[in-house]
Amino acid sequence: MEIVHQIDKIKVLPASVVTIGSYDGIHRGHHEILKSVVHHANALNIPPVLITFEPHPRHILDPSDDKLSLIMGLDQKLEIIESLGIDLVYVINFTDEFSKISATDFLNDTVLPNFNPRFMIVGYDHHFGYKREGSPKFLKSYCEQKGIGLDIIHKISDEGNVISSTHIRQLIKDGFVRRANFELGSVFGFMATVIHGAGRGKELEFPTANVIPVEKNQLMPNPGVYFTRGRINGLQLYGMCNFGTRPTFDEEDLVMEIHFFHNKVIDLYGNEIRVEFLERIRDEKKFRSSEDLKSQLIKDKQKCLELQGKYE
Repeated sequence: MEIVHQIDKIKVLPASVVTIGSYDGIHRGHHEILKSVVHHANALNIPPVLITFEPHPRHILDPSDDKLSLIMGLDQKLEIIESLGIDLVYVINFTDEFSKISATDFLNDTVLPNFNPRFMIVGYDHHFGYKREGSPKFLKSYCEQKGIGLDIIHKISDEGNVISSTHIRQLIKDGFVRRANFELGSVFGFMATVIHGAGRGKELEFPTANVIPVEKNQLMPNPGVYFTRGRINGLQLYGMCNFGTRPTFDEEDLVMEIHFFHNKVIDLYGNEIRVEFLERIRDEKKFRSSEDLKSQLIKDKQKCLELQGKYE
């Protein structure tokens, strides 16, 4: 898959099938759109193309410090996009200046001359352009005028819930990571840097790697204990993660620490690892003593080891 960040680096395509969108936390609804793009492109024997934006438009349009938390970073999104068969991704640097370009000008000046779409495919709720004027209704009229085919993918629901980035974000915030993973069609996780901790895990005979997300606007799960998977230098390691304030020790700062079920994990300090959240085990709680906490950790580990077979 070719990834282009500057329009002048794109070799003009004689024809293509195009979709446009932020693809905030690629989920099963997005999968349907991208599969449709690839299907139409294969039928016409022309390239399937995705036009997306980085950073997330809301990070530019929202001036407050409370930015939209991200389900996944660009690198993970691109991995999923490639796995679904897209040939070319044009990543537009979303700026305040770019946000003021009308939907018509964007299509006339960027999309048509560079990609020559024979077909365009978008989701039912997709909008683009200045003041979100590029709605499905707008696009239908535009495509009819230009002789471009258009397919609008309807919402995808499961058990009465519409699958959307907003719903998935709330599931993760509430700790329902297994359900979130189902709706994503992939495992929620993020890249993190290993930092020095207080050493409490080692004292409890459960040595841990303390981590902080690489992405400053990373969405975090609800505090608690999770069965996790780490990807480190090509290795896949299962473990359990505590995300919380460690109330047994009367601490207040949120800390994420992971105990890996592997005897040969080397010193990870300073390394970047990928942390994936597979299932929630329990809430964080305050124990009367460190020995009581250790007894609970033994039970938590046993539960995680029982779950491991589902994911291997």
